[in-house]
Amino acid sequence: MFFTYLRRELRRRRKAALVVASGLALGIALVIVVTSVSSGMGKAQDKVLQSLYGLGTDMTVTKAAAAPTGEQGSGPRFRFDARDSDSGSDAQEQSSDRVMVQGFETLASSTVAKVAAQDGVADAVGGLSLQVVRVSGAFTRGEFQQGEAPAQGGPGGGAAEGRVEGGGADFDVDNYSVYGTDVTEPALGPLTSSKITSGRTFKTSETNAKVAVVDSAYAKEKKYKVGSTVTVKSVEYDVIGVATADSGDAAADVYLPLKQAQTLAGSANKVTTIYVKAEDSQRIDAVKAAVQKNIAGTTVTTSADLADRVSGSLSTASSLAAGVGKWLSIVVLVAAFLVAGLLTSSAVSRRVREFGTLKALGWRSGRVTRQVMGEAVVNGLVGGALGIALGLAGAYAVTALSPTLQAELGGAMSGPRMVGPGREAATKTLDVALTAPVSLATIALAVGLAVTGGLIAGAFGGWRASRLRPADALRRID
Repeated sequence: MFFTYLRRELRRRRKAALVVASGLALGIALVIVVTSVSSGMGKAQDKVLQSLYGLGTDMTVTKAAAAPTGEQGSGPRFRFDARDSDSGSDAQEQSSDRVMVQGFETLASSTVAKVAAQDGVADAVGGLSLQVVRVSGAFTRGEFQQGEAPAQGGPGGGAAEGRVEGGGADFDVDNYSVYGTDVTEPALGPLTSSKITSGRTFKTSETNAKVAVVDSAYAKEKKYKVGSTVTVKSVEYDVIGVATADSGDAAADVYLPLKQAQTLAGSANKVTTIYVKAEDSQRIDAVKAAVQKNIAGTTVTTSADLADRVSGSLSTASSLAAGVGKWLSIVVLVAAFLVAGLLTSSAVSRRVREFGTLKALGWRSGRVTRQVMGEAVVNGLVGGALGIALGLAGAYAVTALSPTLQAELGGAMSGPRMVGPGREAATKTLDVALTAPVSLATIALAVGLAVTGGLIAGAFGGWRASRLRPADALRRID
């Protein structure tokens, strides 16, 4: 009887049911779109941070570099004795590499184990960030002094300026970044923010092998490919793979096994950055506090710290979605629930004769209330279905249009691309395409809101129906 009466009433009152369902549908659709866009912005921001940090990294542990004094900030010196006594020539072709630790003071490799031992840490791995400056050309006897590296002196290489003291030269200066990565921990660290597009990545057994993975942009510039060799300080490294950064710039131009990088830099058992993965994302702040307390002299930077330094349209849009979008969705939903409730209550008032007659025939108030509630819940489910369809269409439109947002990364960002002592990091702008992924959790939320809306509307209508008496029907007939 319940379902028969329900089907008949819904068919009879299609227009009123559609009005109630449409109001709920708009509110639910807005929630789906806002939730999906917010999720897309979160993913975009994660992608930006991943390009700095590496996949799966929750925080980094570093030690700030001491401020340069005197001539320390004037760049490295290279000595050349180019006189060729046999030929009488005053100059000859020479080249020299200077390998420098980049950005941070070094930490003992044993610090990695100390960090890993902290409560709440799932894994920790160390890395060594280096800058290689190569000077090559025809030199007379003298000394080459490299000036300060250009602002973009990070991944991507580039020329540097300098001068020759006590002689003359026709020379070129090239600088590029090298990162020593722990090949035994391939799932953590900056190389995980790039995909191997040619060749392969390191094997866990290649802890001290003379092999290298080269960033695709740098490989294109220098015409490297799998099988080529990269020479650093007269040591040849076989290129086993070419990696392409998922977002923005790569963490380094050349990746080497950590032990090889330590040997090149003369920094045995030293690292510049420790990448940390927490056991639980809810405990990141507690892990940060524990590391800072128990390991003196270190700086701990979390993903949240970096997110606070990301500006531009991505940050602005994310704040709007999290703030204005969230409250707008709440206001629209509350309004939709209230309107649905009032419309349902009004519809019950127009059915006074019908419900009064049913009560006169023996229907109890509870049965009438259940009937009204049933109709309202069905209206809510219909509204939910319409809302999900509209929400999915809106999310699909956002993904299809894929508007571009910009993320501006200021200087002093933590990670392997931190510039060297005494240098200013140029602000980098990354373009990120916005998507609006709809998760099953969002769909479940929409269904829950539809049922909630139906129950609220049913509560309004049920309360009104419960107050009707058989005499009301007789008065309406009169």
